[in-house]
Amino acid sequence: MSEALVAVGTAGTDTTVPAVSGARQFWRRLRAQRAALVAAVVVALLVLVALAAPLLTALEGQDPTTYHPDLIDSARGGVPIGSFGGASADHWLGVEPQTGRDMFARLVYGARVSLGVALGAMVVQVLLGVAMGVAAGLGNRWVDLVLSRITDIFVSMPLMIMALALLAVVPDGFPRPVLVALILALVAGWSTMAKMVRAQTLALKSLDYVSASRLSGWSSRRTAVRELLPGLAAPVITYAALLVPGNISAEAALSFLGVGVKPPTPSWGQMLTSADVWYEAAPQYLLLPALALFVTVFAMTVLGDGVRVALDPRAASRLRVGTGRKREARAETAVPVPATAPRSVPEKEEGA
Repeated sequence: MSEALVAVGTAGTDTTVPAVSGARQFWRRLRAQRAALVAAVVVALLVLVALAAPLLTALEGQDPTTYHPDLIDSARGGVPIGSFGGASADHWLGVEPQTGRDMFARLVYGARVSLGVALGAMVVQVLLGVAMGVAAGLGNRWVDLVLSRITDIFVSMPLMIMALALLAVVPDGFPRPVLVALILALVAGWSTMAKMVRAQTLALKSLDYVSASRLSGWSSRRTAVRELLPGLAAPVITYAALLVPGNISAEAALSFLGVGVKPPTPSWGQMLTSADVWYEAAPQYLLLPALALFVTVFAMTVLGDGVRVALDPRAASRLRVGTGRKREARAETAVPVPATAPRSVPEKEEGA
């Protein structure tokens, strides 16, 4: 984004100073929130691990689908041989009970599935929600009524029941991660986004510059692209950031129920499906995917809240006003100590 030049007149002379760009203001507000910065680093590391999953597993010398029957104790029901679930130099986090598949390889490839499904569903949710919300807000009374009722129907749909029904009737040959992402996008998320965008569009439509563009003969499409979408960017980005952790949790729940991602494709929710049987004999089989899910969802939620505050000037001003009031209150309650005692003035003697 190029910086605008603002002319400021001071003492009869005009000086030109660069205005701070919107991206720079956003970054400055985000940096002021330490929790959001830590969450952003965690999310960046998770994305990096997901992208580099083939490289990391090649560095370990393992893959997520190869069975290692020699590393499990069949006499004990398939418990991994050795301490910490069979962790060693060849298997950094141990192996999976009954199958002997490498846990580290399955975790990093599971990150690809979980993040890929969540981000893919979020993109479809944003596109569909923005399109429906802007169309309802800019359309006439009947268009608004029809689109709003369709949105209300999808808002009232129970996600898990609809997802279970749709996943049960789709053929097994369809790529399962793509199917889960589409179902999450079409059943949940976009309808709430559409209602939020519609409300924002109705508020922006009453502003002077939007009314002027419509009165000048611009089409609804041109008005939406040139005038409304820039004003909708902040709330849409904020809501999109908060959609990702919900999508991750929903994908894990579907995989846990056995209707999500199918084996041998690794998934954190799928790993938790049979982990409750092994939590005493091999606790890492339960703790590792559960910890990965918790850290990912928590970091995404904190980052989404930080993005909301950074994109909302009113929230930033409230923070500044609150800080200033606290500083003033502390200054008022503090009792100043004089450096030197005040000099007394002698009284005038009588008759002087």
